[in-house]
Amino acid sequence: MKCPFCAHLESKVVDSRPADEGASIRRRRECLECHKRFTTYETMESLPMVVIKKDGSRQSFDRSKLLAGILRACEKRPVPVETQESIVNEIEQILQNDMEREIPSAKIGELVMDKLKGVDEVAYVRFASVYRQFKDIDTFMRELNKLLEDK
Repeated sequence: MKCPFCAHLESKVVDSRPADEGASIRRRRECLECHKRFTTYETMESLPMVVIKKDGSRQSFDRSKLLAGILRACEKRPVPVETQESIVNEIEQILQNDMEREIPSAKIGELVMDKLKGVDEVAYVRFASVYRQFKDIDTFMRELNKLLEDK
């Protein structure tokens, strides 16, 4: 690891510990040349994902858009922000583990609905109404009836 002070290429690890709830490792290093200490972070490399929209267009996966949609569905509901962020983390992890670089937006929508159904039924119906583009009250009622049958 290159020293930020003297640019020497060799250093030793003095301390190592998990950071960001285990998502990365924080390492304290000491330069073998100037003996100054510096911190580095090691994170798992994640491959870029592309979302294929309903109209066929493609755009980079954006976790903030995913979180915004979940926040809107959970607005004025007793769902803690930590739970909503956890849902986003779980979905992102599922998508990364699939190793598919191009993901249909429909798959992401289904994952969100599956997670919301177990957290808050009202948030689930709100998200489903936008995601599935309910055209009328009958479509809305069919979704509510499905939810009641699952109970």
